[in-house]
Order: sequence, then structure tokens, then C-alpha cells
Amino acid sequence: MEAVERRLGEEVRLDDLQVDPATTHLVGAGGKRLRPALVLLAAELGPRPGAEAVLDSAVAVELTHLASLYHDDVMDDAPMRRGVPSVQSLFGNSVAILAGDVLFARASLVTSKLGPQAVKLHATTFERLCQGQLHETIGPRASVSPRDHYIRVLEDKTGSLIATSARYGVLFSGGSWELADALAQYGECIGVAFQLADDVIDIESDGAVTGKTPGTDLREGVDTMPTLLLRELGEKGALDAEGAAILDLLDNADLSGDEALADVVARLRCHSVLEETREMAQDWVSRAIESIRFLPEGEIREELVRFARLTVDRSA
Repeated sequence: MEAVERRLGEEVRLDDLQVDPATTHLVGAGGKRLRPALVLLAAELGPRPGAEAVLDSAVAVELTHLASLYHDDVMDDAPMRRGVPSVQSLFGNSVAILAGDVLFARASLVTSKLGPQAVKLHATTFERLCQGQLHETIGPRASVSPRDHYIRVLEDKTGSLIATSARYGVLFSGGSWELADALAQYGECIGVAFQLADDVIDIESDGAVTGKTPGTDLREGVDTMPTLLLRELGEKGALDAEGAAILDLLDNADLSGDEALADVVARLRCHSVLEETREMAQDWVSRAIESIRFLPEGEIREELVRFARLTVDRSA
């Protein structure tokens, strides 16, 4: 990971004093580095875990992730990212979009060194990332439940790149395609679990730990799984009075003020939909763990199980 961090710093840096502050801003804010860590962990399943190609692929997936965050913050008009001002809030939307494009280009350049199959995998993953964002923006078809639509968005926006991270780790350490496909399924499940855990954290978190105000998604009018579950109960006629009161506040109250937002957050923290979302996240972790049961018992499988559980057992 030290080598990955060093390489990331090199890849986001440009010999341009005007552009460099934008392209380097977010990598300096840190992050979980979930995707490159999974590349390195999955590589332990192959015969050459220390191969240079493993390091290259770890850098490529994190560059792709960073670039997607630049674009997400523009679409969400997010003022903060990882506890620091977002690029779009500092430099404007146009600079943030173009800086994100530069990082996507850098990810593509790194991937090109890995061969045509890696380029194809990267392009397919990038397509899924974009489709996920499009589906989130457009909304569900009439024939698809909002809950199922939301899970599909999570699979595409988050699961796809984490799946590719696991696949890269196996392939570029010399593992088989069959093993890589199995680890990709593991990664896809982790991606959904991770985002469902984020839905819980957005409501019950300590802002001093996460770097953002609890209920940020609610303030922005974004329906995450807890609120989708409330609406689902309402459509079934099974919503309790407190749930109905929460939905009324979400739909009609001005949540731009901290006091109003804190009231809704406090109510959601006590409602059963939050625990249901937490259980859903744990279920996806269980799916991830089940997908690697075929691996021989030992340290690597144990670490993969631990990695899966850490995606939801966190406070930020």
C-alpha cells in the first residue's frame, strides 16, 4: 500500500501549476483505499502476488475511483469530500469535471500497460459506472421497484469497480480466469454491502469522525435505503405513525437548517428501517463470504472474510 500511495501521488501530479492543484487535491485528503487494498489481497491467491502488474492495476482502480468522485461531487453539488472542501466548491464545476477527466485518462494510461484484456475490463467497468449514475439520475422504470432499482445502482456505481479490483488482483498475479470471476462476484457483493453501510452511517454517524454532517443525503433530497423502505411501507399501508411523520418532514420540511435536519436524523435513528438497512448490508457481506467458501482454509481466505466484514463494521 505504501508503493500504491507513492504511485498515486505521482500519477495525479501534472507539470502544470494551474492544473496540478485540482488533480492532486483529493488524493491528498486520504481515503480508505478499499479498491487497491483488495487488488493486493486478491493477488495473494495467485503465484506472483508481487508482480509489477498487480501494483499497476491497484493504482489504476484507485485513479478511476478518484475521478468518479470528482464527477459525483459536481452532480451532487457536494461542498465537502473526505473532510475537506470538494474540488468543485474550490475551483468550480467545469474545472472539477475536466480534472476528473484527466484522472480517468491517467487511469487508462496505466491500464494500457497491462494489455488489451485489461483495457477491455477497464472500459466495461467504466461503462457500468456511468450506467449506474444514469440509472440513479433517471430513476426506476414503472415495472421495477425502487428498492430493486437502488440495488442495481449500487451494483453498477460501486460494485463494478470493486469487482474489477478483485479480478485484477487474481489475473495479474497469475491466477486463472475462473478464480478471477469468483473473486469478482465476491467484490460485487462487497460493493453493495459497503454502500448500504454508508446509508446507515449517513444517519447515525458522528460528523467529527466522518467529516460530513449526519443526514447529508437527506438534506440533498436523496432517497437512500432507509427512506426507500419507509416509502415502501407507506405504499403497502404498513407505515407506522412515526414513519409517516418522518416522510412528511422529508417531503415538506426545509432541511437546509441544522435544527430541522437534526430532528429528522434523530427520528430515523430510532426507526426500524435503519436496523433493516444494517441487516441488508450484513446479508450482502454473507453473500460475499459464501462466494469464496470454495477457497482452501487458511490465512488468505480468513483475510478475505475479515475484509468483507470490515466493509460494514465501521463508523466512517
